[in-house]
Amino acid sequence: MELFLRLLILLWLVNFAPPVIAVVFESRYNRPLDGGLLWRDGRPLLGRHKTTRGVLAGIITAGSIGPLLGFPFWLCLSAGSLSMLGDLFSSFLKRRLSFTSGDAVPGLDQIPEGLAPFCIIAPYYGLRIGYVFLFGIVFGTGAYLGSIFLYRVLLRKPFESYPRKIRALTRVRELVSCKITAKPFSQILNFEDAVYYHVFMKSVLKTIGVYERGKQNALVVEKREVSFHFHDLPAAFDGYRILFLSDLHLDALPGLTERTVEIIRQTPADLCILGGDLRMEAYGSFTPALGQMRVLLPEILAGDGVLGVLGNHDCPEILESLKDLGVTFLVNDSFPVERDGECIWIVGADDCHYFKAHDLEAAFSDLPLDTFSIFVSHSNEVFKEAFRYRPNLFLCGHTHGGQILIPPIGPIFTHSRAPRAFCQGVWNYRGMWGYTSAGVGVSGVPVRFNSKGEVTLVVLRKA
Repeated sequence: MELFLRLLILLWLVNFAPPVIAVVFESRYNRPLDGGLLWRDGRPLLGRHKTTRGVLAGIITAGSIGPLLGFPFWLCLSAGSLSMLGDLFSSFLKRRLSFTSGDAVPGLDQIPEGLAPFCIIAPYYGLRIGYVFLFGIVFGTGAYLGSIFLYRVLLRKPFESYPRKIRALTRVRELVSCKITAKPFSQILNFEDAVYYHVFMKSVLKTIGVYERGKQNALVVEKREVSFHFHDLPAAFDGYRILFLSDLHLDALPGLTERTVEIIRQTPADLCILGGDLRMEAYGSFTPALGQMRVLLPEILAGDGVLGVLGNHDCPEILESLKDLGVTFLVNDSFPVERDGECIWIVGADDCHYFKAHDLEAAFSDLPLDTFSIFVSHSNEVFKEAFRYRPNLFLCGHTHGGQILIPPIGPIFTHSRAPRAFCQGVWNYRGMWGYTSAGVGVSGVPVRFNSKGEVTLVVLRKA
């Protein structure tokens, strides 16, 4: 039984290596192994999905993982090579049977790849035909279910209006944070948010007697107004007011929505931008946050409407609900704002922190040359990448200004890979102005110490 399990692990990993490497590298290094050659029947010899990188991935996986499982190195390389030969033989047969490259054929896709290695494994270990037959059934079933999960779940649009480019790693993160809501699985899969913050950190703060004070601090939200002066700002936008609301997390604390609405009612603006992270948790149901947004959004006074970007707490499934509430989301997209015949562009990137779904090339693709632009990303982590597109202003959040600050050290955590100089307030990177909001709400533990939430009013001025 032990040998059976070790062989299963080895050959399953070899089987999964080519599609995994295809997911990681996407279109890079994907030269077809057959070079586009046709067989005598006029069909491809193997097909475009059989690449040199895939074959090498399978063999290298066998050679690197096999010895860790207790197999001789030479046997691992031989088994990996035979498994890849079996896979190529399957592709050859599928082309002759008129299946197109990439079509799933149960049995034919798995059996040759799983059993070919036994040409050398069976004699080495003295395995009987019944053993090999049983292995083929178990291996084929697992490999088929794995392919179903990969191609029908991870590499397929979850819904028709799904806005992101299909990437398996992004889809895995969406499943973990958006789809798996049953306890305790959601807490286990989101360990940092569920256990570290809500169990460990909360317990520590309660033990030292400051937890309730921290919750009261988190309800202190103030309005901050910041002006930026630009020589190339179109004259019609001199004095243009942008209400920037980042990291709302309105379901974090009772009373937070009411306090935010109180400030918004007194802050009319030309445009409102939501900077991402609407719900408190990074997992579970989005319903409580949507309920609070239905209270907040009608109170926003912005003549040019409400734009938004997605953060690391946000799921793409919320887009339709918020669209019905009047929010236009920029998911690696841009939006022109016109006034008196002149125009500025708002460019929005998808989340770059957790989902890794940002695509700045796509986001800036529609912008005319030499136009005034404001780039919005939930996190400041892409400031260097954004600089290459020369936006005039970069608006972001995510850091909560540290949320818990210890003078004179500063924030304990910023949850950002950007330098701390970029983690709150006004900053400048090689001539690109930026502003990082401390956020309206809180995440993790619902407390603040030596920091305040903010509703930000950004005013554009012509220098």
